[in-house]
Amino acid sequence: MQQILTCFSPVLFPHYLTENSIAVIIDVFRATTSICTAFQNGAASVRTVASTTEAMDWQAKGRLVAAERNTQKCDFADFGNSPFDFTAEKVSGKEIVFTTTNGTRAVEAAFESDEIVIGAFSNISQLTEYCLSKKKNIIMVCSGWNNRFCHEDTLFAGALAERLMAEGDFEVSCDASMAAIDLWKITKTDLKNYISKSEHYKRLQKNGHDHEVDYCLTDDLAPVLPIMNKEKKIFTLK
Repeated sequence: MQQILTCFSPVLFPHYLTENSIAVIIDVFRATTSICTAFQNGAASVRTVASTTEAMDWQAKGRLVAAERNTQKCDFADFGNSPFDFTAEKVSGKEIVFTTTNGTRAVEAAFESDEIVIGAFSNISQLTEYCLSKKKNIIMVCSGWNNRFCHEDTLFAGALAERLMAEGDFEVSCDASMAAIDLWKITKTDLKNYISKSEHYKRLQKNGHDHEVDYCLTDDLAPVLPIMNKEKKIFTLK
């Protein structure tokens, strides 16, 4: 049977990489949610880069750039990291270059996986269907915060694992996955209240982004599946 592994931080990824695996990049607050929203509103592709320097180089070549550090939009950028930034009027048909504090680093860490896909509550059903269809091990890569554990990504990992396990094609022997599932089961009936105690929620609140939290925690608002073309190093829709 296929395994479900959960990596709580990108720095741990080398210890989880297995053959025949799909890496699911998770950054609920907010990069993976925003990427799904951009595709839902017609973006042609998303290129994730680790540094603001590389993002500015792409901007000089005429690309639209989304850039965020420590929850704030970078001064040079066209977009920040709010899902509400990526309206159809701004992104339809465009390639977007994306760099964030945590999520884009997770993409870079997971590059050696067979496949890399984007995961968020906003595309959880589409993502579940894809993972079930592929018959591969799943490595859920939580972006965390500055390489540390965070609640919201772990809760999403638990939610996705629960859905996959319900179909009977996957098993969990990974302690991190067991912990993520248990945490999800405890909190899912009052998710917003639980999340409001978290470090990152308070960080978003302090910087005026707490109004985005409900969107980020809602299922299937952007039912798309961004998947990486590893040769071109861009995400496109399946």
